[in-house]
Amino acid sequence: MGQGLLSRFIHPNPAIRRELVDLLYTSLPQVMSINAAAITGSVTLAVLTRDPGYIAIACAIIVNAIGRVVSLLRYKQHASRLSDRDVILWEKVYAAGATAFGLALGALTFRAFQLNDAPGAWIAFGLSMSYCVGMVSRAAIRPWVVLTATAVLFAPTLVAGLMRPELPYQLGAAMLVLFWFSIREASRHLSTAFIERLESKHALARQANHDFLTGLPNRAAFLAALEGSVGSIAIIAIDLDGFKPVNDRHGHHTGDDLLRQVAGRLAICAGPDGMAARFGGDEFMLLKPVAGGAQARDEALALARDAVRSLSMPFLLSDIPVIIGASAGLLVNDRSLDEAAVDELLRQVDGALYAAKRAGGGCCTWADTADHAFQQTG
Repeated sequence: MGQGLLSRFIHPNPAIRRELVDLLYTSLPQVMSINAAAITGSVTLAVLTRDPGYIAIACAIIVNAIGRVVSLLRYKQHASRLSDRDVILWEKVYAAGATAFGLALGALTFRAFQLNDAPGAWIAFGLSMSYCVGMVSRAAIRPWVVLTATAVLFAPTLVAGLMRPELPYQLGAAMLVLFWFSIREASRHLSTAFIERLESKHALARQANHDFLTGLPNRAAFLAALEGSVGSIAIIAIDLDGFKPVNDRHGHHTGDDLLRQVAGRLAICAGPDGMAARFGGDEFMLLKPVAGGAQARDEALALARDAVRSLSMPFLLSDIPVIIGASAGLLVNDRSLDEAAVDELLRQVDGALYAAKRAGGGCCTWADTADHAFQQTG
């Protein structure tokens, strides 16, 4: 199959990879259909011939069919709680089940050829072709799964055909190789087209929720995260001190570069469980879960101070060191939020920010959510 194809089965975008694996596990009706056909065909051959090989293969098909249905149902139960690493594991689980099922069907064809059982070969090969077409239709979004499953499906039939002395069997075996390459190209084409559509959809969604210049979440994304937050959270409004003179003196391109560097530092401050967002101009917001109780204010203040301290360090703009500063307004919220409550919190934290600016900048100011008083913290 080629190392390049196998290396691509883990899509670099976890969100797209998750959607692709979700689609694999929406194939329950198709899987049930091929399971029923394979069980019926293999059990019929086992009962009619009482051949130990047919019986063993029929048992393997039944066990595998049950396992595949169980895995499909279990994935649906746990899909919403799966980590990115779990999603990769479940893709491999699907591939393992599909490959094992293909191997069992291939073994059924091999045994029919061994016994010179023409009706059995007809049934087994028909099942194999049905399974092959079904795999291409439902799993082409993951070509490596299709190609692995169909390779082990065709391998026993290929060997059995080459072992026969008749030329038509040998030619038929060679044609299976060509058929597999046709499946390979079809799967890659379908997968590429589908992934490009997903990437376009995600790119549009990102444009709607992210700031074009800095790549940070924008105001809409921040408000959505704030409304959906649970527990105690720190909300910090940050405004740059001295940005306008830099922008006016060195030009807008330099100002844009400075904003991008600011965004990078704030994203580091927010950490993987927090959010740094750009509200516009040189105003940014931080949102991060904090511990409950008195410790919440300590953690929020530490985050605000860390952000202000980080932005006071020199920036290198076109080999020119530039020093600016930042002011911050902050509060801690532990209540559920609706749209009106979100607007009120933003008003309070903005008021705290401008109190910090009026105090000379370079400091953090608390917004007291009870009486709207401001307490300056250096």
